[in-house]
Order: sequence, then C-alpha cells, then structure tokens
Amino acid sequence: MIEYIEPYYQFALKAIAREATYRFEVFTGLGSVAVRMYLIRVVWVALYARNGAPHGVQLHAIITYSAVALLMGLILDIDQTRMLHEKLNDGSIVVDFMKPISVPLYLFSDGTGEVIFHTILLVPALVIALFIVHIDLPSAAVFGAFLLSFVLGYLVGAMLNFILNCVAFWTLEITAVQLMVTWVGDLLGGGIVPLLFFPAAIQNAILALPFAAMFSTPLLIYIGEYPPERYLQVMGLQVCWIVVLGAISVVVWRAGARRVVVQGG
Repeated sequence: MIEYIEPYYQFALKAIAREATYRFEVFTGLGSVAVRMYLIRVVWVALYARNGAPHGVQLHAIITYSAVALLMGLILDIDQTRMLHEKLNDGSIVVDFMKPISVPLYLFSDGTGEVIFHTILLVPALVIALFIVHIDLPSAAVFGAFLLSFVLGYLVGAMLNFILNCVAFWTLEITAVQLMVTWVGDLLGGGIVPLLFFPAAIQNAILALPFAAMFSTPLLIYIGEYPPERYLQVMGLQVCWIVVLGAISVVVWRAGARRVVVQGG
C-alpha cells in the first residue's frame, strides 16, 4: 500500500516546490488579498448604511462571510487537474499512459500539492483578514464542521474540474467553457453574494446544485446560518454530489482514454 501511494506523494511534494519558486507572485498575492479585504469591508458597510440587514444577516456576519469566501477562493479557484488540458494540447498525455501509474491520481496529486502550498498562505492571509475586517471566529465545534464541509466542497470542485478537463479529449480547447463555468459557479455557488439573498422561489433549487456544495454550504455553516442539527443533511448532499460526479468522472475518463488508444496517440 505504501509503495502504491509513494509516487503520488512525491508528485505532490514536487508541485509544492514548484509553486514555492514563484516568491514574487506569493507576495503580490498576499497584497491582493489585503486590498480585496479592505474593499469588501468598504462595500458592505456602504450598502448596510442605506439598507436594513437583509434576511436578518447582520453587517459583521456578511463581512465575515465575504472575507472567508475570499480565503476559500484561494484554494477552490485552483483547477487541480488543468495539467490534463495542457497535456492533451501538446500530446504528452500519450507518454503518461505508458507509465506504471494512474494518470488521474497523478494529475490530482500534482494539483493537490499546489493547493497545499496555497493553503499554507492562508495563515498570513487570515492574519490580514483579522487585522483589516475583524472577522468573527466560530466555536471549535462549528469550525470543525466548517473544515469538514470545506474538504467535501473541495472534492466536489475537483470532480467538476476533472470532468471539464476531460472534455478536452474531444475539443482540445476548453478555455471559453471554463470561463463560463467559473462565472456561473461564482454566482450560483454563493462565493460573491450569499444565496440567502436570492428570491425564496429559486433559493432551494440553487442550494441543491454542486456549486453551492463547494462554497455556500461551508460558508453558511461558518456564520451559523446552518445549525448543528442540519449538518448531516447539508454535508450529506455534498457527499451525494461527490459520488455522482465521481461516477461521471470515471465514465468520461474511460471514454476519453479509449479515444486516445484507438487513435494511436
């Protein structure tokens, strides 16, 4: 078992080392977080100054929501399997099929290494958030539930990205589709505006989508909109999406891999 896992562990370590070489980008990224944190606070303070608290969500809660959403975006906005798209474009995917490894696990390990590096950056980013916007900190139990839901949301996002990148087996170029999916995901996932602010008639439908499972579910747990008695329900939905998208991923990957083999690379 250890011998099977070891190569993928090394792939993740190499990805971390690769990301760490771009130090200037790291510092500019943290500077960008500081600016966006400040703008978040300014915008919401201005909006709440002229309007009451929508749906009973107080100003400090919505600022906390938006700040945590921004920090989550540092991780969830990373396409863990984008290397598949790149390899299909330059043809190097054929070489990977000849290696004694699972190509999907290789791609996921490399992407996860990148994610781990950016997760480490959340520590100084969190300090920035505490200093600029004074975000609320939940109880240990709520924070634990948030972390579990966040991991489930990360897996949902990984499956979606993998399916989208597998489309490149047939189209090669998927940039335009990725942009559309990203825009829809930001809007319907609750990463920009809480889904609680949407009309009640469509709110439940949106909350049932995989985009909400990525962002909205952990965020609403964090700010206390989902009480503990609802944790099993909302995280159960996240697990369902992981299973469904995982099954679709297997089908699409096998179809795409068969296409490469039949065409002889």
